[in-house]
Amino acid sequence: MKLSGADIIMECLLEQGVDTIFGYPGGTIINVYNSLYKYSGKINHILTAHEQGASHAADGYARSTGKVGVCFATSGPGATNLTTGIATAYADSSPVVFLTCNVADVHFGKDSFQECDFIGITMPITKANYLVDDVEDIADVIRTAFAVARSGRPGPVVIDILSNVPAKETEYEYIPVEKHANYGRLAALQKRASHQQDIKTPEPEGDIELLVEMIKASKKPLVICGGGVVRGRAHNEFKEFVEKVDAPAAITVMGGGGYSGRNKLTTGMIGMHGSQASNMAAAGCDLLIAVGCRFAERVTLDVKKFAKNAKIVQIDIDRSEINKNVKTDHHIIGDAKRVLQILNSKLDQQSHEEWKKYVFSFKTETEYDEGGDTLTPKQISNAIDKILPRDTIFATDVGQHQMWAIQHFHFDYPGQLITSGGFGAMGFGLGAAIGAKIGNPDKVVLHVTGDGSFRMNCNELATEEHYKIPIITLIYNNSVLGMVRQWQTLTYDKRYSQTDLDRGPDFVKLADAYGIPGVRVNSSEELEKALQTALDSGKSYIIDCTIDKDELVRPMVATKDSITDFIVD
Repeated sequence: MKLSGADIIMECLLEQGVDTIFGYPGGTIINVYNSLYKYSGKINHILTAHEQGASHAADGYARSTGKVGVCFATSGPGATNLTTGIATAYADSSPVVFLTCNVADVHFGKDSFQECDFIGITMPITKANYLVDDVEDIADVIRTAFAVARSGRPGPVVIDILSNVPAKETEYEYIPVEKHANYGRLAALQKRASHQQDIKTPEPEGDIELLVEMIKASKKPLVICGGGVVRGRAHNEFKEFVEKVDAPAAITVMGGGGYSGRNKLTTGMIGMHGSQASNMAAAGCDLLIAVGCRFAERVTLDVKKFAKNAKIVQIDIDRSEINKNVKTDHHIIGDAKRVLQILNSKLDQQSHEEWKKYVFSFKTETEYDEGGDTLTPKQISNAIDKILPRDTIFATDVGQHQMWAIQHFHFDYPGQLITSGGFGAMGFGLGAAIGAKIGNPDKVVLHVTGDGSFRMNCNELATEEHYKIPIITLIYNNSVLGMVRQWQTLTYDKRYSQTDLDRGPDFVKLADAYGIPGVRVNSSEELEKALQTALDSGKSYIIDCTIDKDELVRPMVATKDSITDFIVD
């Protein structure tokens, strides 16, 4: 049947099972939004306060559900406002399709009003991107974009359509998703677009056998849970593997939820702010097996000194990550879930009681003094653990509060922790929380933020209130840019240059301006009461927690040092 390009966009989204779009309209994308109006009964649209909020919301939706997120924006500044969200999704391997419309073909390339080379801008931060100037290409490109976004190592894809193209008509034929791989030009487009292979099975069987022998020979093994375990939903296979190896298991920031923080073999976070147990295990192990971990510098610190007594094994779906940051002794390229399934089928039960006794003689969590006029990070996590359901989804911003949350909250399943790990984008949290709640309406969503980060995304309270999205926002408020101040304290002789946030707003009054109740708390008792009130209300709620400005994220290791050279512990 013959349809307009805009209607074909909607039909292709329905083919993919899309139920929600996050976005912000404008002049060049108006034809698409006109079609969306006709499809409003089939596809939900969330109008955010800012395009960046839409990008983070689509990302949060994708991470929490395992589906592909979708985001719309107009040309020029509308599109460029997406770039932080696109880069965030790319750094953390989150599958999101961003659809924008550029100026019309007669104006394209002439520095027209609100024109930009969005393909050129986003090329370094996407798995693939497409400029569509022919209505007949729309269906193929959309189908390809979704296939690329979700396949192999997931990631964002950009589709930029010239604004007059969606108004044109062409023939459309419904094609079910399971047939897309072999449809028309799709296979060739996908192969050309995706630089990361969708590897279903590991490379030669001998790679698996060799690792099994390495495990059998090891006396002091350590396993690291990376973001690939979460993205691949390989948490059950990873748990079985750790228990069979009988090894301590450290967790990266992006690995949160890939292995339960409550498990008796968990050593906690590893790296710059990793626990004593995790970092000491990395220094003392004779075999280190990293699953879905790219060995970023925040994990390894001084790479020359990292796990220098160990044989290092890397399991990753992306060949380009092998030996990029850390030289490995062995590697297996493949999907984490499938590789672990094969390993588990071939591995006998191991035992390492003495090694575990040594590792767990060190702390897996930081201890804090209790009492005083302000809350400690541990008091906050204790209150949350006491009041909120165990399956609560946590969406964080970036800074000290992020590290405290990952250190002290215990994530049990993939998608429970939503945080900007690789790109470290302040302002990520509230948009991501909105997306997570839309994707998981039956779960409690807690937005964990700091006063610095919250200033960057609090405009999305308008979105939250308008759509009645019940999110609890908890602010670690120390009136400073805490993480930068921490560095200034420890390595810059307390020269506090431009890190004091001695200014408004009053977050409780700000919440009230948006029609959202809020409260300021200074003690565990007040916090528990506020959390219970928020939970019972079933509505949005702001909790402003007073934190001492000199509270530190502990432990901490400088990037130039060995992983066990704690500045503070």
